[in-house]
Amino acid sequence: MNRIDGVLLPELDDPAPDPWLPRALGWLSLALGAGALAAPGHLARLTGVDDAPAAPAIVPAIGAREVGHGLGLVLGRRPAGWAWTRVAGDAMDLALLGRAMADRSGERRRRVAFTTAAVAGITALDLIAATSASRARRARARLIRIDLGVTVNRSPAEAYRYWRDIENLPRFMSHVESIRAEDLRRSHWMARGPAGRHIEWDAEIVDDQPNRSIAWRSMPGTLVPNAGRVRFVPAPGDRGTEIRVQLGYAPPAGSLGRAVAKLFGEEPEQQVRDDLRRFKQVLETGDVVRSEGSPDGISVRQQVMQRPAQPLPGRR
Repeated sequence: MNRIDGVLLPELDDPAPDPWLPRALGWLSLALGAGALAAPGHLARLTGVDDAPAAPAIVPAIGAREVGHGLGLVLGRRPAGWAWTRVAGDAMDLALLGRAMADRSGERRRRVAFTTAAVAGITALDLIAATSASRARRARARLIRIDLGVTVNRSPAEAYRYWRDIENLPRFMSHVESIRAEDLRRSHWMARGPAGRHIEWDAEIVDDQPNRSIAWRSMPGTLVPNAGRVRFVPAPGDRGTEIRVQLGYAPPAGSLGRAVAKLFGEEPEQQVRDDLRRFKQVLETGDVVRSEGSPDGISVRQQVMQRPAQPLPGRR
């Protein structure tokens, strides 16, 4: 599952233009394979190769192969691999049909030509399905998930109201430099990435339940696709509100990018944990007080260069 608590992230959840295509091709393989196994002679005549001495052996073999591909695509969990096996099978079929067409004339040649055109069309669909499934697999592989929480001594309504005014977020999100609200749902974000790199993106709120939760996602085409949800749940014993953040994003460099960020003290889970601590401070005290080392990262440089606790500059 690539949904972040029900929030659709286009680049990660549906990178293929036709997500149903691999399964449809699987059913097509099953139908073709069953036909080749049940009536190999009829299929050989239909395709124009009934006069080939090897046809009685080759047609059932192709049928068995198609059944295997179909089962893999319909029942398997790795459509990319099975789709590429179909592409390989298509290449073999086209090579065989090319040889058959060169040796035939008249009506049989026309049948082989028609079969070749049909197989070429199916090959194009197989290529689309295989490349799309591979792209989806790579997107899933680089998805990073974070699920963290903090309890604040404020009511869910107060916590929700502060978070819902998204231009407040840079006050406690240290890596976010600015957020500009375009309207009630859309906004433009600017943040600091690893090694001082700046990243900008547009985001939209896709689910807004006052005093309960807010869900968002980045707009398509963003450099770092991200989506998430923040929940505001009354804490047990009338102790305030539990803030629960679920976040998913795909860094462009995958695990390597995360390793580099961690080296610089910008490990994403640590960032979110520190942001939540600052959110708690803002709601409970009206300001963010911190040293250079905590709660603003865990790099060696930050730990060595700590200063006395002070308000975050420019966040009032």
